[in-house]
Amino acid sequence: MPTRTSTVPDVQVASKLFNGFADRTRLAILLHLADGERRVTDLVHALDGSQGNVSGHLACLKECGLVVDRPAGRQVFYRIAHPEVYDVLRSAEALLAVTGQAIELCSNFETKS
Repeated sequence: MPTRTSTVPDVQVASKLFNGFADRTRLAILLHLADGERRVTDLVHALDGSQGNVSGHLACLKECGLVVDRPAGRQVFYRIAHPEVYDVLRSAEALLAVTGQAIELCSNFETKS
């Protein structure tokens, strides 16, 4: 269990990390990448989104160090950069298994449609 000796900057950085996971499109991208490498076109199809939107979110995830890319000829494949990202996704899934209904009904964290 983490100690409570975190400094304000640590909390601010952690908040930025969770803000990245909080975006619906970025979270969906990470969940798809948890199954393996994907190209932008694969993610566009899976998310029923636009190429520009998916590319922008991938650029954000890459800049933050959560995703890396691998050029292969004219294609670029994206994958999760660190195993700890998988850990966060698995932990969130486990937490939702026990708190999902309360979170879904919670009016404090409304999601955008």
